[in-house]
Amino acid sequence: MATLKSLRLRINSVKSTRKITQAMKMVAAAKLRRAQSQAEAARPYAERMERMLASLGASVVGSPDAPKMLVGTGADKVHLLVVVTADRGLAGAFNTNVGRFARNRVRALEAEGKTVKLLTVGRKGASYLKRELASRVIGEISFAGKKRIGFEDASEIASQVTEMLEEGGYDVCTLIYNRFKNVISQTPVEQQLIPAPMPEIVQSAPTEALPGGAPALYEFEPTEEEILAKLLPQNLAIQVYRALLESAAGEQGSRMTAMDNATRNAGEMINKLTLNYNRTRQANITRELIEIISGAEAL
Repeated sequence: MATLKSLRLRINSVKSTRKITQAMKMVAAAKLRRAQSQAEAARPYAERMERMLASLGASVVGSPDAPKMLVGTGADKVHLLVVVTADRGLAGAFNTNVGRFARNRVRALEAEGKTVKLLTVGRKGASYLKRELASRVIGEISFAGKKRIGFEDASEIASQVTEMLEEGGYDVCTLIYNRFKNVISQTPVEQQLIPAPMPEIVQSAPTEALPGGAPALYEFEPTEEEILAKLLPQNLAIQVYRALLESAAGEQGSRMTAMDNATRNAGEMINKLTLNYNRTRQANITRELIEIISGAEAL
């Protein structure tokens, strides 16, 4: 049976831990508001950019002068996965979920005979993936110590991905990150970056037509190829920036939930330890009284 001193020390230790988890929960909640607003504000712009490029690129996909970022290398052998995680832990299963998702994706691609390369963004993702996939990791990017991630950080990642494409380092590039839904839900998703996805024209968007019923024709100045050459690198940076914002919001939401659960668990443990302490103290008092009474009767 634990002594009263050991129980007191443990109760004080758990109380100190609860103070820390409460403070971390409040900090995460404050950061979440800003991160969530930034992530939600970036979604419409990124989605609209994708739709515009899909519509613009549809007319030049078959052209021999089509940008490589739009049509890729023409092969499908080497896949680059850009995995976005957090630099810090204590966020529940946030980093583990996206790491597991990336690992399963790697296994699926390799089962199809593909070669996979990994570019990790965030220290936690790098440490998780290196346990089993160290040979596939070709680069690590970390923003540890930065108070706020900006568009210039996403541009650096996009530039690195573009340089690898020009050097022939891969054929297909896919972005993997946690999409923020709400405070308790972050879903790992994958988004193909290169070649740029070319979905069918969105049905909800009305198609303009001429009076005779024929679809309207547009002329571009400069040419579609020149416009795409400018917009595709910018779109790549925008999509990466969106993923960073989604991941940052999901990280704070997951950390707030994890710290809230830890605070509640600490409170329950304090109650149990206090009950055990009172029972042990009462038992000691009862035993001492019995010893005194027995000694008095013996006299």
